[in-house]
Amino acid sequence: HSATAASRLRGRKATAARAARSGAGGGRAAAARGAGAPLVLLYLLGLRALVQVSHRQLLSRPPAASGPRLSAARARGYLDNLTAIGPRTVGSPENEVLAVNYLLEQIRRIERESTDAHKISVDIQRPTGSFSIDFLGGFTSYYANITNVVVKLDPRNGAKHAVLSNCHFDSVPNTPGASDDAVSCAVMLEILNTLSKSSESLQHAVIFLFNGAEENILQVRICQNYKLYIKADFCELPAHLLLGPENPWLVQAYVVAAKHPFASVVAQEIFQSGIIPADTDFRIYRDFGNVPGIDLAFIENGYIYHTKYDTSDRILTDSIQRAGDNILAVLKYLATSEKLAKSFEYRHGNVVFFDILGLFVLAYPARVGTIMNYITAAIAVFYLSKKVLQPKPRAVHNLKKLFTAFGLTLTSWVCTLVAVLMVAAFVSIIGRALSWYTHFYVSVSLYGTAAAANLILVHMLAKKFFYKNMTEQYLGDVFFDASLMIWSIALAVITQIGLCSAFICTLWVAFPLFTKLMIHKEFSQKGATIKFIVLYMLGMFVPYLYMLYLSWTVFEMFTPVMGRSGSEIPPDMVLAGFIVIFTMILSSYFINFIYLVKSTKTTLVTLTTVFVVTLILVCSGIFFPYSSDAANPKPKRVFLQHTSRRFHDLDGNVIKSDSGIWINGFDYNGISHITPHVPEINDTIRTVCEEQAPFCGLPWILPVHFMFRKNWYLHAPEILPRNPIQFKLLSKELMPWNSVRLSFEALVPVLQVLVLFPR
Repeated sequence: HSATAASRLRGRKATAARAARSGAGGGRAAAARGAGAPLVLLYLLGLRALVQVSHRQLLSRPPAASGPRLSAARARGYLDNLTAIGPRTVGSPENEVLAVNYLLEQIRRIERESTDAHKISVDIQRPTGSFSIDFLGGFTSYYANITNVVVKLDPRNGAKHAVLSNCHFDSVPNTPGASDDAVSCAVMLEILNTLSKSSESLQHAVIFLFNGAEENILQVRICQNYKLYIKADFCELPAHLLLGPENPWLVQAYVVAAKHPFASVVAQEIFQSGIIPADTDFRIYRDFGNVPGIDLAFIENGYIYHTKYDTSDRILTDSIQRAGDNILAVLKYLATSEKLAKSFEYRHGNVVFFDILGLFVLAYPARVGTIMNYITAAIAVFYLSKKVLQPKPRAVHNLKKLFTAFGLTLTSWVCTLVAVLMVAAFVSIIGRALSWYTHFYVSVSLYGTAAAANLILVHMLAKKFFYKNMTEQYLGDVFFDASLMIWSIALAVITQIGLCSAFICTLWVAFPLFTKLMIHKEFSQKGATIKFIVLYMLGMFVPYLYMLYLSWTVFEMFTPVMGRSGSEIPPDMVLAGFIVIFTMILSSYFINFIYLVKSTKTTLVTLTTVFVVTLILVCSGIFFPYSSDAANPKPKRVFLQHTSRRFHDLDGNVIKSDSGIWINGFDYNGISHITPHVPEINDTIRTVCEEQAPFCGLPWILPVHFMFRKNWYLHAPEILPRNPIQFKLLSKELMPWNSVRLSFEALVPVLQVLVLFPR
């Protein structure tokens, strides 16, 4: 069940940008003294606005007119009808009968209307099997008679190879499952309809798999001769392209064919790292079938994921059109590609790819990226070494100052991280976690301003007490070089590790270094002139714009996840950490402005004031974390299970039994916001761990007990399945290699979880 706590407070989106106050003595520098801070502030706000404009442009861009035209309106009709069935849990009549019958009805209609260039065959599969997976700590999944609807679109003369497109029509309980994943099935139906009506024959077959058990943790199985796999888990807005390891030709296919490209190797490496506690059925094909593929993972509006709010009316028709255009174009490209039949020959090698504000995608082989990265780092090292390779006394002096600035910059970062994490820990301890969950601007006003103020304070103190007798111009120069040195080291290390995301470091080395070389005369002038500030910001435009664009993507992915990350991870510390990291990155080439301008007191006081006011408001509880706003809900997730438990001794005798409502809050706040409304649910009913029983004697559907150590048990009347459960050990046999075979007999409901801990 999902319980929603709402607040009457409504906030407009806002952001806080760090500004460096610019000033110097004499002439133009004096004029720049008052203009520096507004210019920097306008620069960052302008970049943020450009990111938002590019995002809106991405949503509204019309599709190309060539080729078969996909109808988003017809796809929406499929979506509305499928979600009207209601929740479609595995094993339920809604999933196994009603949803399957609806899909078959539409597929047969499409088959009747198809052209002679194609032939359509339909297969209903009900496979049985099992597999072991290390997702969520690891478990073995067994399935019997789950439902797959498989449609094969062949050229009239048949085809030896095929590309597969996949969606799942099942859902979790209590949700219509529109974005996860009924809309993908609707899009696939419309793509099948569009391709089948085309007079143009395909070179390879296209298989459309509608699987009915993904939410049972990836219970997907199909036996067909296919070479490539495309998977979409849909949500309201754009997706990032994710691929299995290697297979650079697939990226090229996406780059060439996709009408609305939105892809980044950064998102891929984050997802594959396991940081985000989620997975898709792409993993099954990749790990168990060794099949290359494209996984379109949609990232926006994760607040409604697996809730009752995941309804068809929240999915824009334009979003359906855009996703359909992309998948149709890529499917058609691959189904007519010569490489598909020889995909194994093209699978080796990785690729660096990233989109430019959703306009187009840049992609190049990882080995080329490695060469570019090392060359860029080498040029930066050569530039820095020229300042050191001087007569000995001067060289030692320059080296000492460079490493001092390098150490001071790292120290300021560490101090900032520690200070902001302390604030986040304090907010968590007093019970005000997730105050920013509905009002994201609160996180920027609280942790962003604290991070910026700490950075300025450390360098302001260093300038006042450590660099008393040095010129502003020299200090600005040496701290620029220190930042360049940090990014060059990061570039070399990340490239050596083998991460394709190292291209970000290349941007932060190449563009600043080029800027420095182009305006070295302005760097040598006293103070920060308006001309210097403008030229400097223009030179930094590309890395700053891309980093703001990337930060928007990261926060879109991670912020909703914090509402379902469990009771053990303080979400404020995670988000504060991200904000500090992005603040450090964005400030790395603005630190030198602290030394170039005459004073940063006004900026520091402003940031500190915003931080203190926000902290007071957060502590007062004015920012309620959750919202049931009809247009943009952000609910609190609470999982309730009506449970009956029987405990037996080793001889099979019942030693204890009880029944109740087992309650798990999915976020760090637990039930603190529920107790005032339901007094019976309070900390006096915290569950007690039954040490001798698996998982403390609690019926975990998935092995996620390590994420939810705080839960509650409210006693309630007993509930039993309609049919009695029978479970007994039939035999215990000693096998070779010192192993034991245990044979059981079980008569159980449609869905069961069996946890065995051998004694």
